[in-house]
Amino acid sequence: MSINRRDFLKTTAGSAAVASTLSIFPEVVEAKIGELAYEGEAGKWMSSTCQGCTSWCAIQGLVVDGKVVKIRGNPNSPSGGRICPRPHLALQQVYDPDRVKTPLKRTNPKKGKGVDPKFVPISWDEAINTIADKIMELINAGETHKYLLMRGRYTYMNEIMYNTFPKLIGSPNNISHSAICAEAEKFGRYYTEGYWDYADADLDNCKYLLAWGWDGIASNRQTPWFMNQLGYMKDKARITVIDPRLSATASKADRWLPIIPGMDGALQMAIAHVILSEGRWNKTFVGNFTDKINYFIPEKEVPSELEVEGKVIPVVFEENHTHGVVAWWNLELKDRTPEWAEKLTGISAKEIKEVAREFAAAGSRAISWVSPGASMQVRGAYSSFGGHALNGLVGSVDAEGGILQGSSAPSAKMPDYKPYLNEQLEKALKQKKIDQRGTKGFPALNKKSGGGVVTSRVAQAMMDKDPYDIKVAIGYWNNFVFSINGSNVWEKAMEQLPFFAHVTTNIAEMSMYADIVLPAKMHLFERYGFVKNKQNMYGYMSIHQPLIKPYGEAKTDETEVPFLLAQALAKKGFDGPLRYFQDNFKDIETGKTPETSEEFDLNVVKFLSKPVWDGSSNDKGDTINSWNELLEKGVWKTKKYKPGKKIDNFKTETKKFEFYSETLKKVMIEHAEKNKITVDEAFEAANYTCRGELGFVPHYEEVVRHGDEATYPFIFSEHRSRLNREGRSQNCSWYYEIKDVDPGDVANKDVTKINPLDGKKLGLKDGDKIKISSPQGSLESEVKLWEGTRPGVVIKCYGQGHWAYGRVGSEVFGAKPRGGNNNAILFHDYERLSGANPRHGGLSRVKIEKI
Repeated sequence: MSINRRDFLKTTAGSAAVASTLSIFPEVVEAKIGELAYEGEAGKWMSSTCQGCTSWCAIQGLVVDGKVVKIRGNPNSPSGGRICPRPHLALQQVYDPDRVKTPLKRTNPKKGKGVDPKFVPISWDEAINTIADKIMELINAGETHKYLLMRGRYTYMNEIMYNTFPKLIGSPNNISHSAICAEAEKFGRYYTEGYWDYADADLDNCKYLLAWGWDGIASNRQTPWFMNQLGYMKDKARITVIDPRLSATASKADRWLPIIPGMDGALQMAIAHVILSEGRWNKTFVGNFTDKINYFIPEKEVPSELEVEGKVIPVVFEENHTHGVVAWWNLELKDRTPEWAEKLTGISAKEIKEVAREFAAAGSRAISWVSPGASMQVRGAYSSFGGHALNGLVGSVDAEGGILQGSSAPSAKMPDYKPYLNEQLEKALKQKKIDQRGTKGFPALNKKSGGGVVTSRVAQAMMDKDPYDIKVAIGYWNNFVFSINGSNVWEKAMEQLPFFAHVTTNIAEMSMYADIVLPAKMHLFERYGFVKNKQNMYGYMSIHQPLIKPYGEAKTDETEVPFLLAQALAKKGFDGPLRYFQDNFKDIETGKTPETSEEFDLNVVKFLSKPVWDGSSNDKGDTINSWNELLEKGVWKTKKYKPGKKIDNFKTETKKFEFYSETLKKVMIEHAEKNKITVDEAFEAANYTCRGELGFVPHYEEVVRHGDEATYPFIFSEHRSRLNREGRSQNCSWYYEIKDVDPGDVANKDVTKINPLDGKKLGLKDGDKIKISSPQGSLESEVKLWEGTRPGVVIKCYGQGHWAYGRVGSEVFGAKPRGGNNNAILFHDYERLSGANPRHGGLSRVKIEKI
């Protein structure tokens, strides 16, 4: 897999030539992309950022003669310069010959899966003017709220395209992908400690890690740092992984609990029951009964008072830094014994007790890490709530060796857009959002009713025209047709959308419904931008900058495209967006007004990142005193976080860590009153079974599965690959060649993993072709008999199954997928309290047929 420099340059030049002549529907094309490597390291290392997952790691690329040929971690990064396989795959992405080279226009008015759009190349002027004309039609008709912006992954430059531009043209419909990513995971942290974000952790001092569906070696949340730390943690800590699949992390753990999918909440309640009933909670953090007697007795409520020798004596639990532990026991935990949980989870009562004792013994140095696997379920908000509540029981919240909120890097605030609005636009912004957030059936409780987003609801709302119809839409860095449960629902929604423009690096399933396709610069190598994140107890800002010239006529989706649209709109008589951009984003050094999209792009990134490069934040972290210094170093990080500052200062109603969430109670009451229903009716509308006070404590909710067991005898479960670059690496040959780095998977194939016991019953052997069907749909796959799969569960990696994603990612582009898309069989449903997409928890039952 190495070639010399001359051959490398010949390969990439040839790839560019192929791309310029490639038809949209090639009949026969060799399924291979030029392999990239470089013998030697002559050249310049330049800093940028990988966004292959939400770790958002700072990287450096080796640039030789205008080509990036090698990737390494940035030594200034909080991860210590470590990276995972994902940024290496980006080399094949940026030099992918199937990238969109020039704007394209649809010439076939018919839209549908497998329908050739008959795209033809057009100029940027024609493309931008076509979109601007559609926006002007909405402005002139007083229907600007019928414009929709759909954002996928993003940099912090999204403040322009996603947040501000829709408002400047009078639309409330800036819809983020966030709900298909991890909103339910954040739910538990917010309604216990008032923190809606991803967590950080003190892995250096951790003594016990309880990982709920989290495969830290492979996917999301500090992946390179955890990969590095795992070996050290093995020497001083115990790791327990709860997952129906033997993941990469589970294979290295001290204990693997192959839970029945969706039963995380039951296991959490049983662990909490053991900790309290056996008196193992952290009494310094939580508190204790004033008489030092443990009244957490199985199957009994903690009494408010006792009669002793004719005297009535109050039973008092004096809490220190928490709120509501007795209420939690009385409402839920008293009956949640390990024996009860064993029947639901498939984990023995003996092992549940052992895990609970181990976890509690580590005290404030124990971490219960809740991932999307445990929380992105139809009723997963309470699995998130329960998993994080365990940290409260052992006092590991904001503690050394525990789970942390962490620090954040500073950035500039966006200038106020309101002075650029007229009365018509202000009125339009008050229209309801298309995703129906905050309505009776979709609370989306991100800090308030309707504060979140219900991304997957957009498709059905568009088809129902509820609360109105969408006429013009733009999407960027997204592929919802492929990436959301019930992909056929999105296919139908996009078929009936009157006008859609897609800004993308590659033609993908969503592009096939577009009227205009705009070529985007690739985030890692070709554009400016920055992101903010946390890792290893540091908050940081990591920069994007062009390492190489952009492919073809590509432009930056988040800045250049809206600026070009603003210029076109101004020429058509609507100059608000252009005035806003030019008034507020002049060159910081010269004061020059931006006249081109490239000038605007650079001005914006310098403006928004200024607090970390102008020297004003040097006392808070790294020392950087110029823009060029930031580009060179690539990353600015805070001083190391010091635990303990949040204790008794949580942003909850009580300022304490809430087992009984007064914060959730307040928000649910407000949501119910807004919708003129009772709180119990609100829980019912959100598809939760809890009523009354039970809704305000962590509790077990019966799992939701679609499909009856008699017809669909198996539970379907999916996982992420350590090679998935946000689902965009499937047109890379390297992805397939090394796919067996994921435990149980096979190189160059898309397999479904079945326990050998189940395989024997079905008469299946390795390599057999099968059809997997659910009430939602079906896909075809190959069998891999593997002991790392829990019996009764079939497991498949997410990512393959593209019917439109290039010569490698699709078997026949536009017609036949390579592998199967899990979203074809995952039921189109919702986790309504957070708005999240429930892709885990055994949502769909399936049947398997040999073909």
